[in-house]
Amino acid sequence: MAKKQPEIIARVTDSFPTTETIEQNLLFTRREMLGMAGAAGLTALMGVASGAVPQLAQEKVRIACLTTYWAAPNSHADWIFTKLLDGYWWQGAYTPSRVEVVSVYIHQLEESQLGQKICKVKGIPIFNTAREAVTLGGEELAVNGVVIVGEHGNYPTDLKGHWLLPRWWIYNQVIRVFERSMRSVPVFNDKHFSYNWDEARWMFDKSRALNFPLSGGSSIPVYYRKPEIELSIDTPIKNSIVLGGTADEGAIFHAIDVLQAFVELRKGGETGVRSVQSIRGPETWKWVESNPWAGKLLDSVAKSFELEPGHFQQNPQTNMCVVEYNDGTKAAVIGARNVGWTYACEIEGREEPTIISMLGWAGPFDQYHASNALPHWITELMVTKKEPFNAERLLLSTGIVNHYMESNWENGRYSPVGRRVETPVLNMTYRTIRGAQFNTGERPPSRPYIRGFDQ
Repeated sequence: MAKKQPEIIARVTDSFPTTETIEQNLLFTRREMLGMAGAAGLTALMGVASGAVPQLAQEKVRIACLTTYWAAPNSHADWIFTKLLDGYWWQGAYTPSRVEVVSVYIHQLEESQLGQKICKVKGIPIFNTAREAVTLGGEELAVNGVVIVGEHGNYPTDLKGHWLLPRWWIYNQVIRVFERSMRSVPVFNDKHFSYNWDEARWMFDKSRALNFPLSGGSSIPVYYRKPEIELSIDTPIKNSIVLGGTADEGAIFHAIDVLQAFVELRKGGETGVRSVQSIRGPETWKWVESNPWAGKLLDSVAKSFELEPGHFQQNPQTNMCVVEYNDGTKAAVIGARNVGWTYACEIEGREEPTIISMLGWAGPFDQYHASNALPHWITELMVTKKEPFNAERLLLSTGIVNHYMESNWENGRYSPVGRRVETPVLNMTYRTIRGAQFNTGERPPSRPYIRGFDQ
């Protein structure tokens, strides 16, 4: 094992939002890190037979993991990175990791003692900047994939409720390396692109200009479903609702991404969004009363869960996002409890609504809190260099959230009944060709949260 390096003070040169000094344990020098890429170093670190190491090292895609914060119990970095390191549960069985995490960047390093500990045990260097993590301390791109988890950490929230997570800021450092190196690699960006629409659009456009596959989004569309079905492509969907957590920007993104994962399958494909509106509090139910299609779908979900009629309407503190699409399709995302995340829709030619639920989300101290399907599709992105679904869907989900957050504000004043925001910037069209992507089969065993699988 490499000799432990002395503790040093490392200055972050590309800091957010201002230059700051972070005290950091530099786990390995670059020379020692490169040495560990050989068979002997990997044998010492991973405890595997030396004869098997060269083959594993050649087969695995080398990736950089960049994050804002890595701690327990509520950091996406911990839920996602550990499965990229140790493997994940997919289609009823444990699947060994097919990627090799060769570098890490943590913006809020001091608050991320867990991330530091895991990287030290695994022998993964933590770099001072995102740029250094993707260049491995050199001048040009030195990894074959990038995973960005800009979720959680001590970041402010603005007046409108935007959580000012520096996703664009981290992503921008990666783009600068791509441009300087004149090549690019697949990028995964957890959750939505950015709280700012201009930044989000820029992030998507850069993927097209530099020709690299891009993905991200919520883990819920690929979580276990009841029933285990997917809508077929070109399903004649008329109207839809999604019920689930909508308490803040991050929560409602999950619900909106669930919505988009289904409605993009409608007949004719995605046509883009005409308008978005936010309604909060008791006014939500007045809107439902004036739109019978939404009330019908709500009642059908209550019946399927054996809840009393009007169950959802008993919550006066709910909120909703109303979405109108360019082809006339309508949808509403409504805050609700006791139904997990549930999608319901009217389909032309069917008398009864179609209802699909994502249930049984494990608690934060459970090993399988995060959907194992998400690390699976991250891995597929890195290995195949193909987007698991159209990145336009993620841009559309991001844009709906962005305009939802703006709807309640006009001329500096807040109103619980938000204005209907016209959204010509969301006039994007595409046709999905993907099949079902959600996890199926036996669920993983529930056990206390650990990092790695017992082998």
